[in-house]
Amino acid sequence: MAKRPGNSSLSNRVREAITAGLSRTYTEAKVDPAKYLLRIRRAHYLPIHSFEDMFAVPQEVVDKLADQTISAAIKIAVLEGAGLGMGGFLTVIPDMAILSAIVMRLIQKLSLLYGFEYSTDDEIATLWIAAASAAGLELGRDFVEKQAVEKLVPRIIERIAVRMSAEVAETWASRLIPILSGAIGGGLNYYFVRGWARRAKRHFRERHLEVRAQVRFNAALNPRKAVALPLNPRTNP
Repeated sequence: MAKRPGNSSLSNRVREAITAGLSRTYTEAKVDPAKYLLRIRRAHYLPIHSFEDMFAVPQEVVDKLADQTISAAIKIAVLEGAGLGMGGFLTVIPDMAILSAIVMRLIQKLSLLYGFEYSTDDEIATLWIAAASAAGLELGRDFVEKQAVEKLVPRIIERIAVRMSAEVAETWASRLIPILSGAIGGGLNYYFVRGWARRAKRHFRERHLEVRAQVRFNAALNPRKAVALPLNPRTNP
């Protein structure tokens, strides 16, 4: 089947926009762990002093906070997609730049909620590996090992951008439909963010459960060091 004229050019522009959005989130617009910690402590009355304490918070509470965070990100993405979607094809590029930033900030928040900060190079690399997992990418050990974070992250961003642009290319034509393009844009963003969010949550939750099991084991050996937290912290949005 012949390719649609300009489709390759569109894919390249979309990939560049996604790369710019992800890179900006990495360097300038990332979630500040200290500010986010203060925010969720106040909003949900969690007596935690660091995100490491999330391993002592009841599992159902952690999962509920993650689900609320995902729902909030999806709402923002839908509104953004509906607004820019009114511009049809012309607004696909800025939409992707904003959407990629929304997705990456969501992944950062999920990482923190499940107890994993990203202050060191190793933690930053782990975060971006999680982002790749959310994109449905499997990075081989050879790809990850023995790479400085300043080289690893751009390579991961490049691969994520290629995957995202491929997904966009499959649905971009629907943005050309007059009048309905706004609703379609919001709908596309909904399914896009929901899919990525589910994969990211699964990734962090599995790691979280592994660490939680180790925390419980350590607490059993050293009861005096166990963290005492209420069973039902407030979890309202």
